[in-house]
Amino acid sequence: MTTDETAIVLTGFVEGLLMPDEMANKNTRSRMEIFRRWMVAENIDFHNPDLGCYRDHLTLRYKASSVSNHLSTVRACYRSLLRSNDFRNRLYSIAQGGPADRKAFVDEVIKRIENGIDPDNSRVKAVTVQDRPDSEHLRLTREQAEALLAAPGLEGLQSLRDTAVLALMLCTGIREGELCALDVGDLRQALGGELALHVRSGKGDKAPLIPYGDLDWCLAIVDKWLQAAGIKSGPVFRGLYKGGRKLRPGRLSVRAVEYIVGAYPVMVRGELAQVRPHDLRRTYARRQYKAGLDLVAIQQNLGHKDIKTTLGYIGNLNGDDRRAKGAYTYDLSKLKAVGVRLGLEGEE
Repeated sequence: MTTDETAIVLTGFVEGLLMPDEMANKNTRSRMEIFRRWMVAENIDFHNPDLGCYRDHLTLRYKASSVSNHLSTVRACYRSLLRSNDFRNRLYSIAQGGPADRKAFVDEVIKRIENGIDPDNSRVKAVTVQDRPDSEHLRLTREQAEALLAAPGLEGLQSLRDTAVLALMLCTGIREGELCALDVGDLRQALGGELALHVRSGKGDKAPLIPYGDLDWCLAIVDKWLQAAGIKSGPVFRGLYKGGRKLRPGRLSVRAVEYIVGAYPVMVRGELAQVRPHDLRRTYARRQYKAGLDLVAIQQNLGHKDIKTTLGYIGNLNGDDRRAKGAYTYDLSKLKAVGVRLGLEGEE
């Protein structure tokens, strides 16, 4: 067998052993198939990988976190291969020469693979983003939020329900899943004497109470929906049959909430933009922060463990909001005693 023939056989059986079977994780299979196609397109032998080049290829298409995940999957598959005695035996079987030559061949192949997948040779540079553009996530202005609330109208069950959904999410910041889990009795609870919403199915097994405060007017809209729909107990929000005149049994689904919110686009920078449920949660955080609510209070209302998460929801503020405050002063009158032109020492 010639050297070229050996290389063809070698890369073929490495590819066969490397690729995961149908029982493997879906993400693993997908990432390895992307890797396989790239190797074939670049005419790179599977026994001589170069994850540095593959990283550069992925960087043009994915975010840093996704690139890291892809590379980690490829490394894991190669490392699993290197731990296999069957792999070493097969390498030995296609090697030529005496025992010493065969061992040297096996060692060389393994070393090349180890070098090719070495993390030090394919590190991913992760950029920490301080400020994200408004286009990445919507945080509605007061005017945009009010326009959104007015969009469904109040004529008919569907319009009433949709307005109630939007109002409660904007006024409490709850997630779509939490909204779907609400029962009528959850709408009016108390926290330190304050009228509050009881979120029974919060993320992370939390059940926070969210005071309505000055936004308790949203309950008038929800009450009108409940009255019109004849709902006195059980789930607050429910689906409607086609025609919008009869309730469906059971709770409103998360998918339905996404559809309801997205059905009423708002004007953002001169263009209509579709709103998502989590945009209303971000809007709650931003509007409450700008209204002066304490950051810790917003964190607790949203049910966040880490204040950094809350800051992410508030997002980067506008220039006016970020103007520095007068923390200290300087007597500028002292500058009057300084000459208009300060000459350098020794200058004539």
